[in-house]
Amino acid sequence: MKIIRGIDNLNNEFTQCVLTLGNFDGVHLGHQQLINHLIEQGKKLNLPTAVMLFEPQPLEFFSKRAPTRLTSFKEKVRLIEKLGIDYIIAVPFTQTFANMSANAFIQDWLINKLNAKYIVIGDDFQFGRDRKGDINLLQQYTPNNHFSVESMQTFVWNNLRISSTAVREALFNSDFELARCLLGRDYAIQGRVVHGNALARQLGFPTANIHLNRKKPALQGVYFVKVKNCCSNQYYHGIANIGIRPTIEGKKAILEVNLFDFSGDIYGQYLDVTFVCKLRDEKKFDSLADLKQQISQDVCTAKQISAKLTN
Repeated sequence: MKIIRGIDNLNNEFTQCVLTLGNFDGVHLGHQQLINHLIEQGKKLNLPTAVMLFEPQPLEFFSKRAPTRLTSFKEKVRLIEKLGIDYIIAVPFTQTFANMSANAFIQDWLINKLNAKYIVIGDDFQFGRDRKGDINLLQQYTPNNHFSVESMQTFVWNNLRISSTAVREALFNSDFELARCLLGRDYAIQGRVVHGNALARQLGFPTANIHLNRKKPALQGVYFVKVKNCCSNQYYHGIANIGIRPTIEGKKAILEVNLFDFSGDIYGQYLDVTFVCKLRDEKKFDSLADLKQQISQDVCTAKQISAKLTN
């Protein structure tokens, strides 16, 4: 799979394609169904498949109160790549792009630049200035431009409409089993271990710190987690804190993971952190001593859970 960053960098990668576009936050089962359908059409037409993503996501651009984010751009790309897509077109969502009319987007981008012969979108997807573009507008262009369009119906599981919003709600309620059913996999965050302020090590609980690369993570609190070292393929249990760390007046959310029975150097390596259950909310403690005592309790609770899973 190849990532094309910006439509102007398309060059001569392909002359025609089949295309879908959207936010794809979480790459849940509904997204997977749509992308798999696109791949089937690509095989029928013998054309490359392309997924157009927007970064930041439109709501993040327009509002500071945008929904929490399930996946960073890198995580989203990794999940889509696994499905077998040929190209990802990553579009910077700027004010200029936001001002583009839906008609101009269709004519200039989808027809002139991408030469899309088949386009599929979710049934609720809208695009262009004032969100005036939808499946009905796309269909107006099909007779003269020799491309077909299709709107995929929402994927439903147990009478529940699968959506990024539904996944966020499941995570907010710490219902990781429901999140797994909606995503088709356990909810996890993957990232590279970076250097922190070493406070956790001073407290006796060294952590692997991972920058979240998103403004608002979908989780906040302390969790029992399963961790895979993507470099060594080793697995661990541990506890993770995801949040701003109010006791030390933190400002930016970060993921800190304490791996049980581990003392090696993993700076720069990638971890895949799967969230199993929530232990408690993040809170501000009166002193570092109180924080240390609470972490000790968290570790004890998490190890009891770990023991039940391994027995």
